[in-house]
Amino acid sequence: MTASAPPVPRLHIVTGKGGTGKTSVAAALALALAGPGRRVLLVEVEGRQGIAPLFDAPSLGYQERHLAAGLDGGEVFGQSVDADEALLDYLTLFYRLGSAGKVLQKFGAIDFATTIAPGLRDILLTGKLKEAVSRAESGRMAYDSVVLDAPPTGRIVRFLNVTVESGRLAKTGPIGKHSRSVARLLHSSLTAVHLVTTPAAMPVQETVDAHRELLAADLPVGHLVLNRVAAAKAVEVDHAEIAAGLTRAGLAADETLVAGLMEEYAAARHEIEAVDAYRDRLERLGRPVDELPLLPEGVDLSGLYQLARELRPSFAGARRPLSGGTDAA
Repeated sequence: MTASAPPVPRLHIVTGKGGTGKTSVAAALALALAGPGRRVLLVEVEGRQGIAPLFDAPSLGYQERHLAAGLDGGEVFGQSVDADEALLDYLTLFYRLGSAGKVLQKFGAIDFATTIAPGLRDILLTGKLKEAVSRAESGRMAYDSVVLDAPPTGRIVRFLNVTVESGRLAKTGPIGKHSRSVARLLHSSLTAVHLVTTPAAMPVQETVDAHRELLAADLPVGHLVLNRVAAAKAVEVDHAEIAAGLTRAGLAADETLVAGLMEEYAAARHEIEAVDAYRDRLERLGRPVDELPLLPEGVDLSGLYQLARELRPSFAGARRPLSGGTDAA
């Protein structure tokens, strides 16, 4: 009897230190996952509206809408999840309040509730993710994958683990049941937390720290993405070779010019060697490491597709259409 293959992640949570390009990586990953016949939902939760400009699209709202064609014929949809709207959904789903929820919102009761209980916001946001992952339409899952542009690494564990704590506090009733259901998804093999870094000391250290904290919280770490890597290789060049090159170019190989070029070469070589050291440090964590190139002109829509093509081979197993349900319901 052949053992069944383990489930591939369907919820991809992308986090990283601020400034590492995690939003661009999340968007590129959504495009990479949107293979033939696949539907992918790309979500942001902090109200920054960082996704829409990458796609040259109007600002995202709470309602899911089509953003772009994925690689190989799939579709990418976008959504900006707002905690207040998510609470209205929650009240309608569990307490059948319907239009009464809108009245509560009008008088500020919803904003008051999420202000005095800040953890409630994260519960609502992660709950909305779980709903998107679990939703079925016309006999198949509504989305084959959901990609979250998540909070930064400094608070990712608290954001993802809030449902564990609320599930412990609320032993019975819809809040407890809801929290435990979300926690099961976030701690299951259907979820992967991908860490984005750049080849620099502080982002790499924060990635290493976040990796350790995620494992301690029993949260599933996926890929490590080394972003913005300059396409250069270290080569051996000495003083005489630089002087000879200047002479071949018809330039005077005076000592001052050659010495200045040697300094620039040494600095560039040190930077290349540092990238190698950072890559080695990430590889020692035992997770897949993906490298994405530095795009000198910045990341626009064509740049997103370029990054998506770079990511596609690493996520080939997560690109097949789904027809079943989720084991984290």
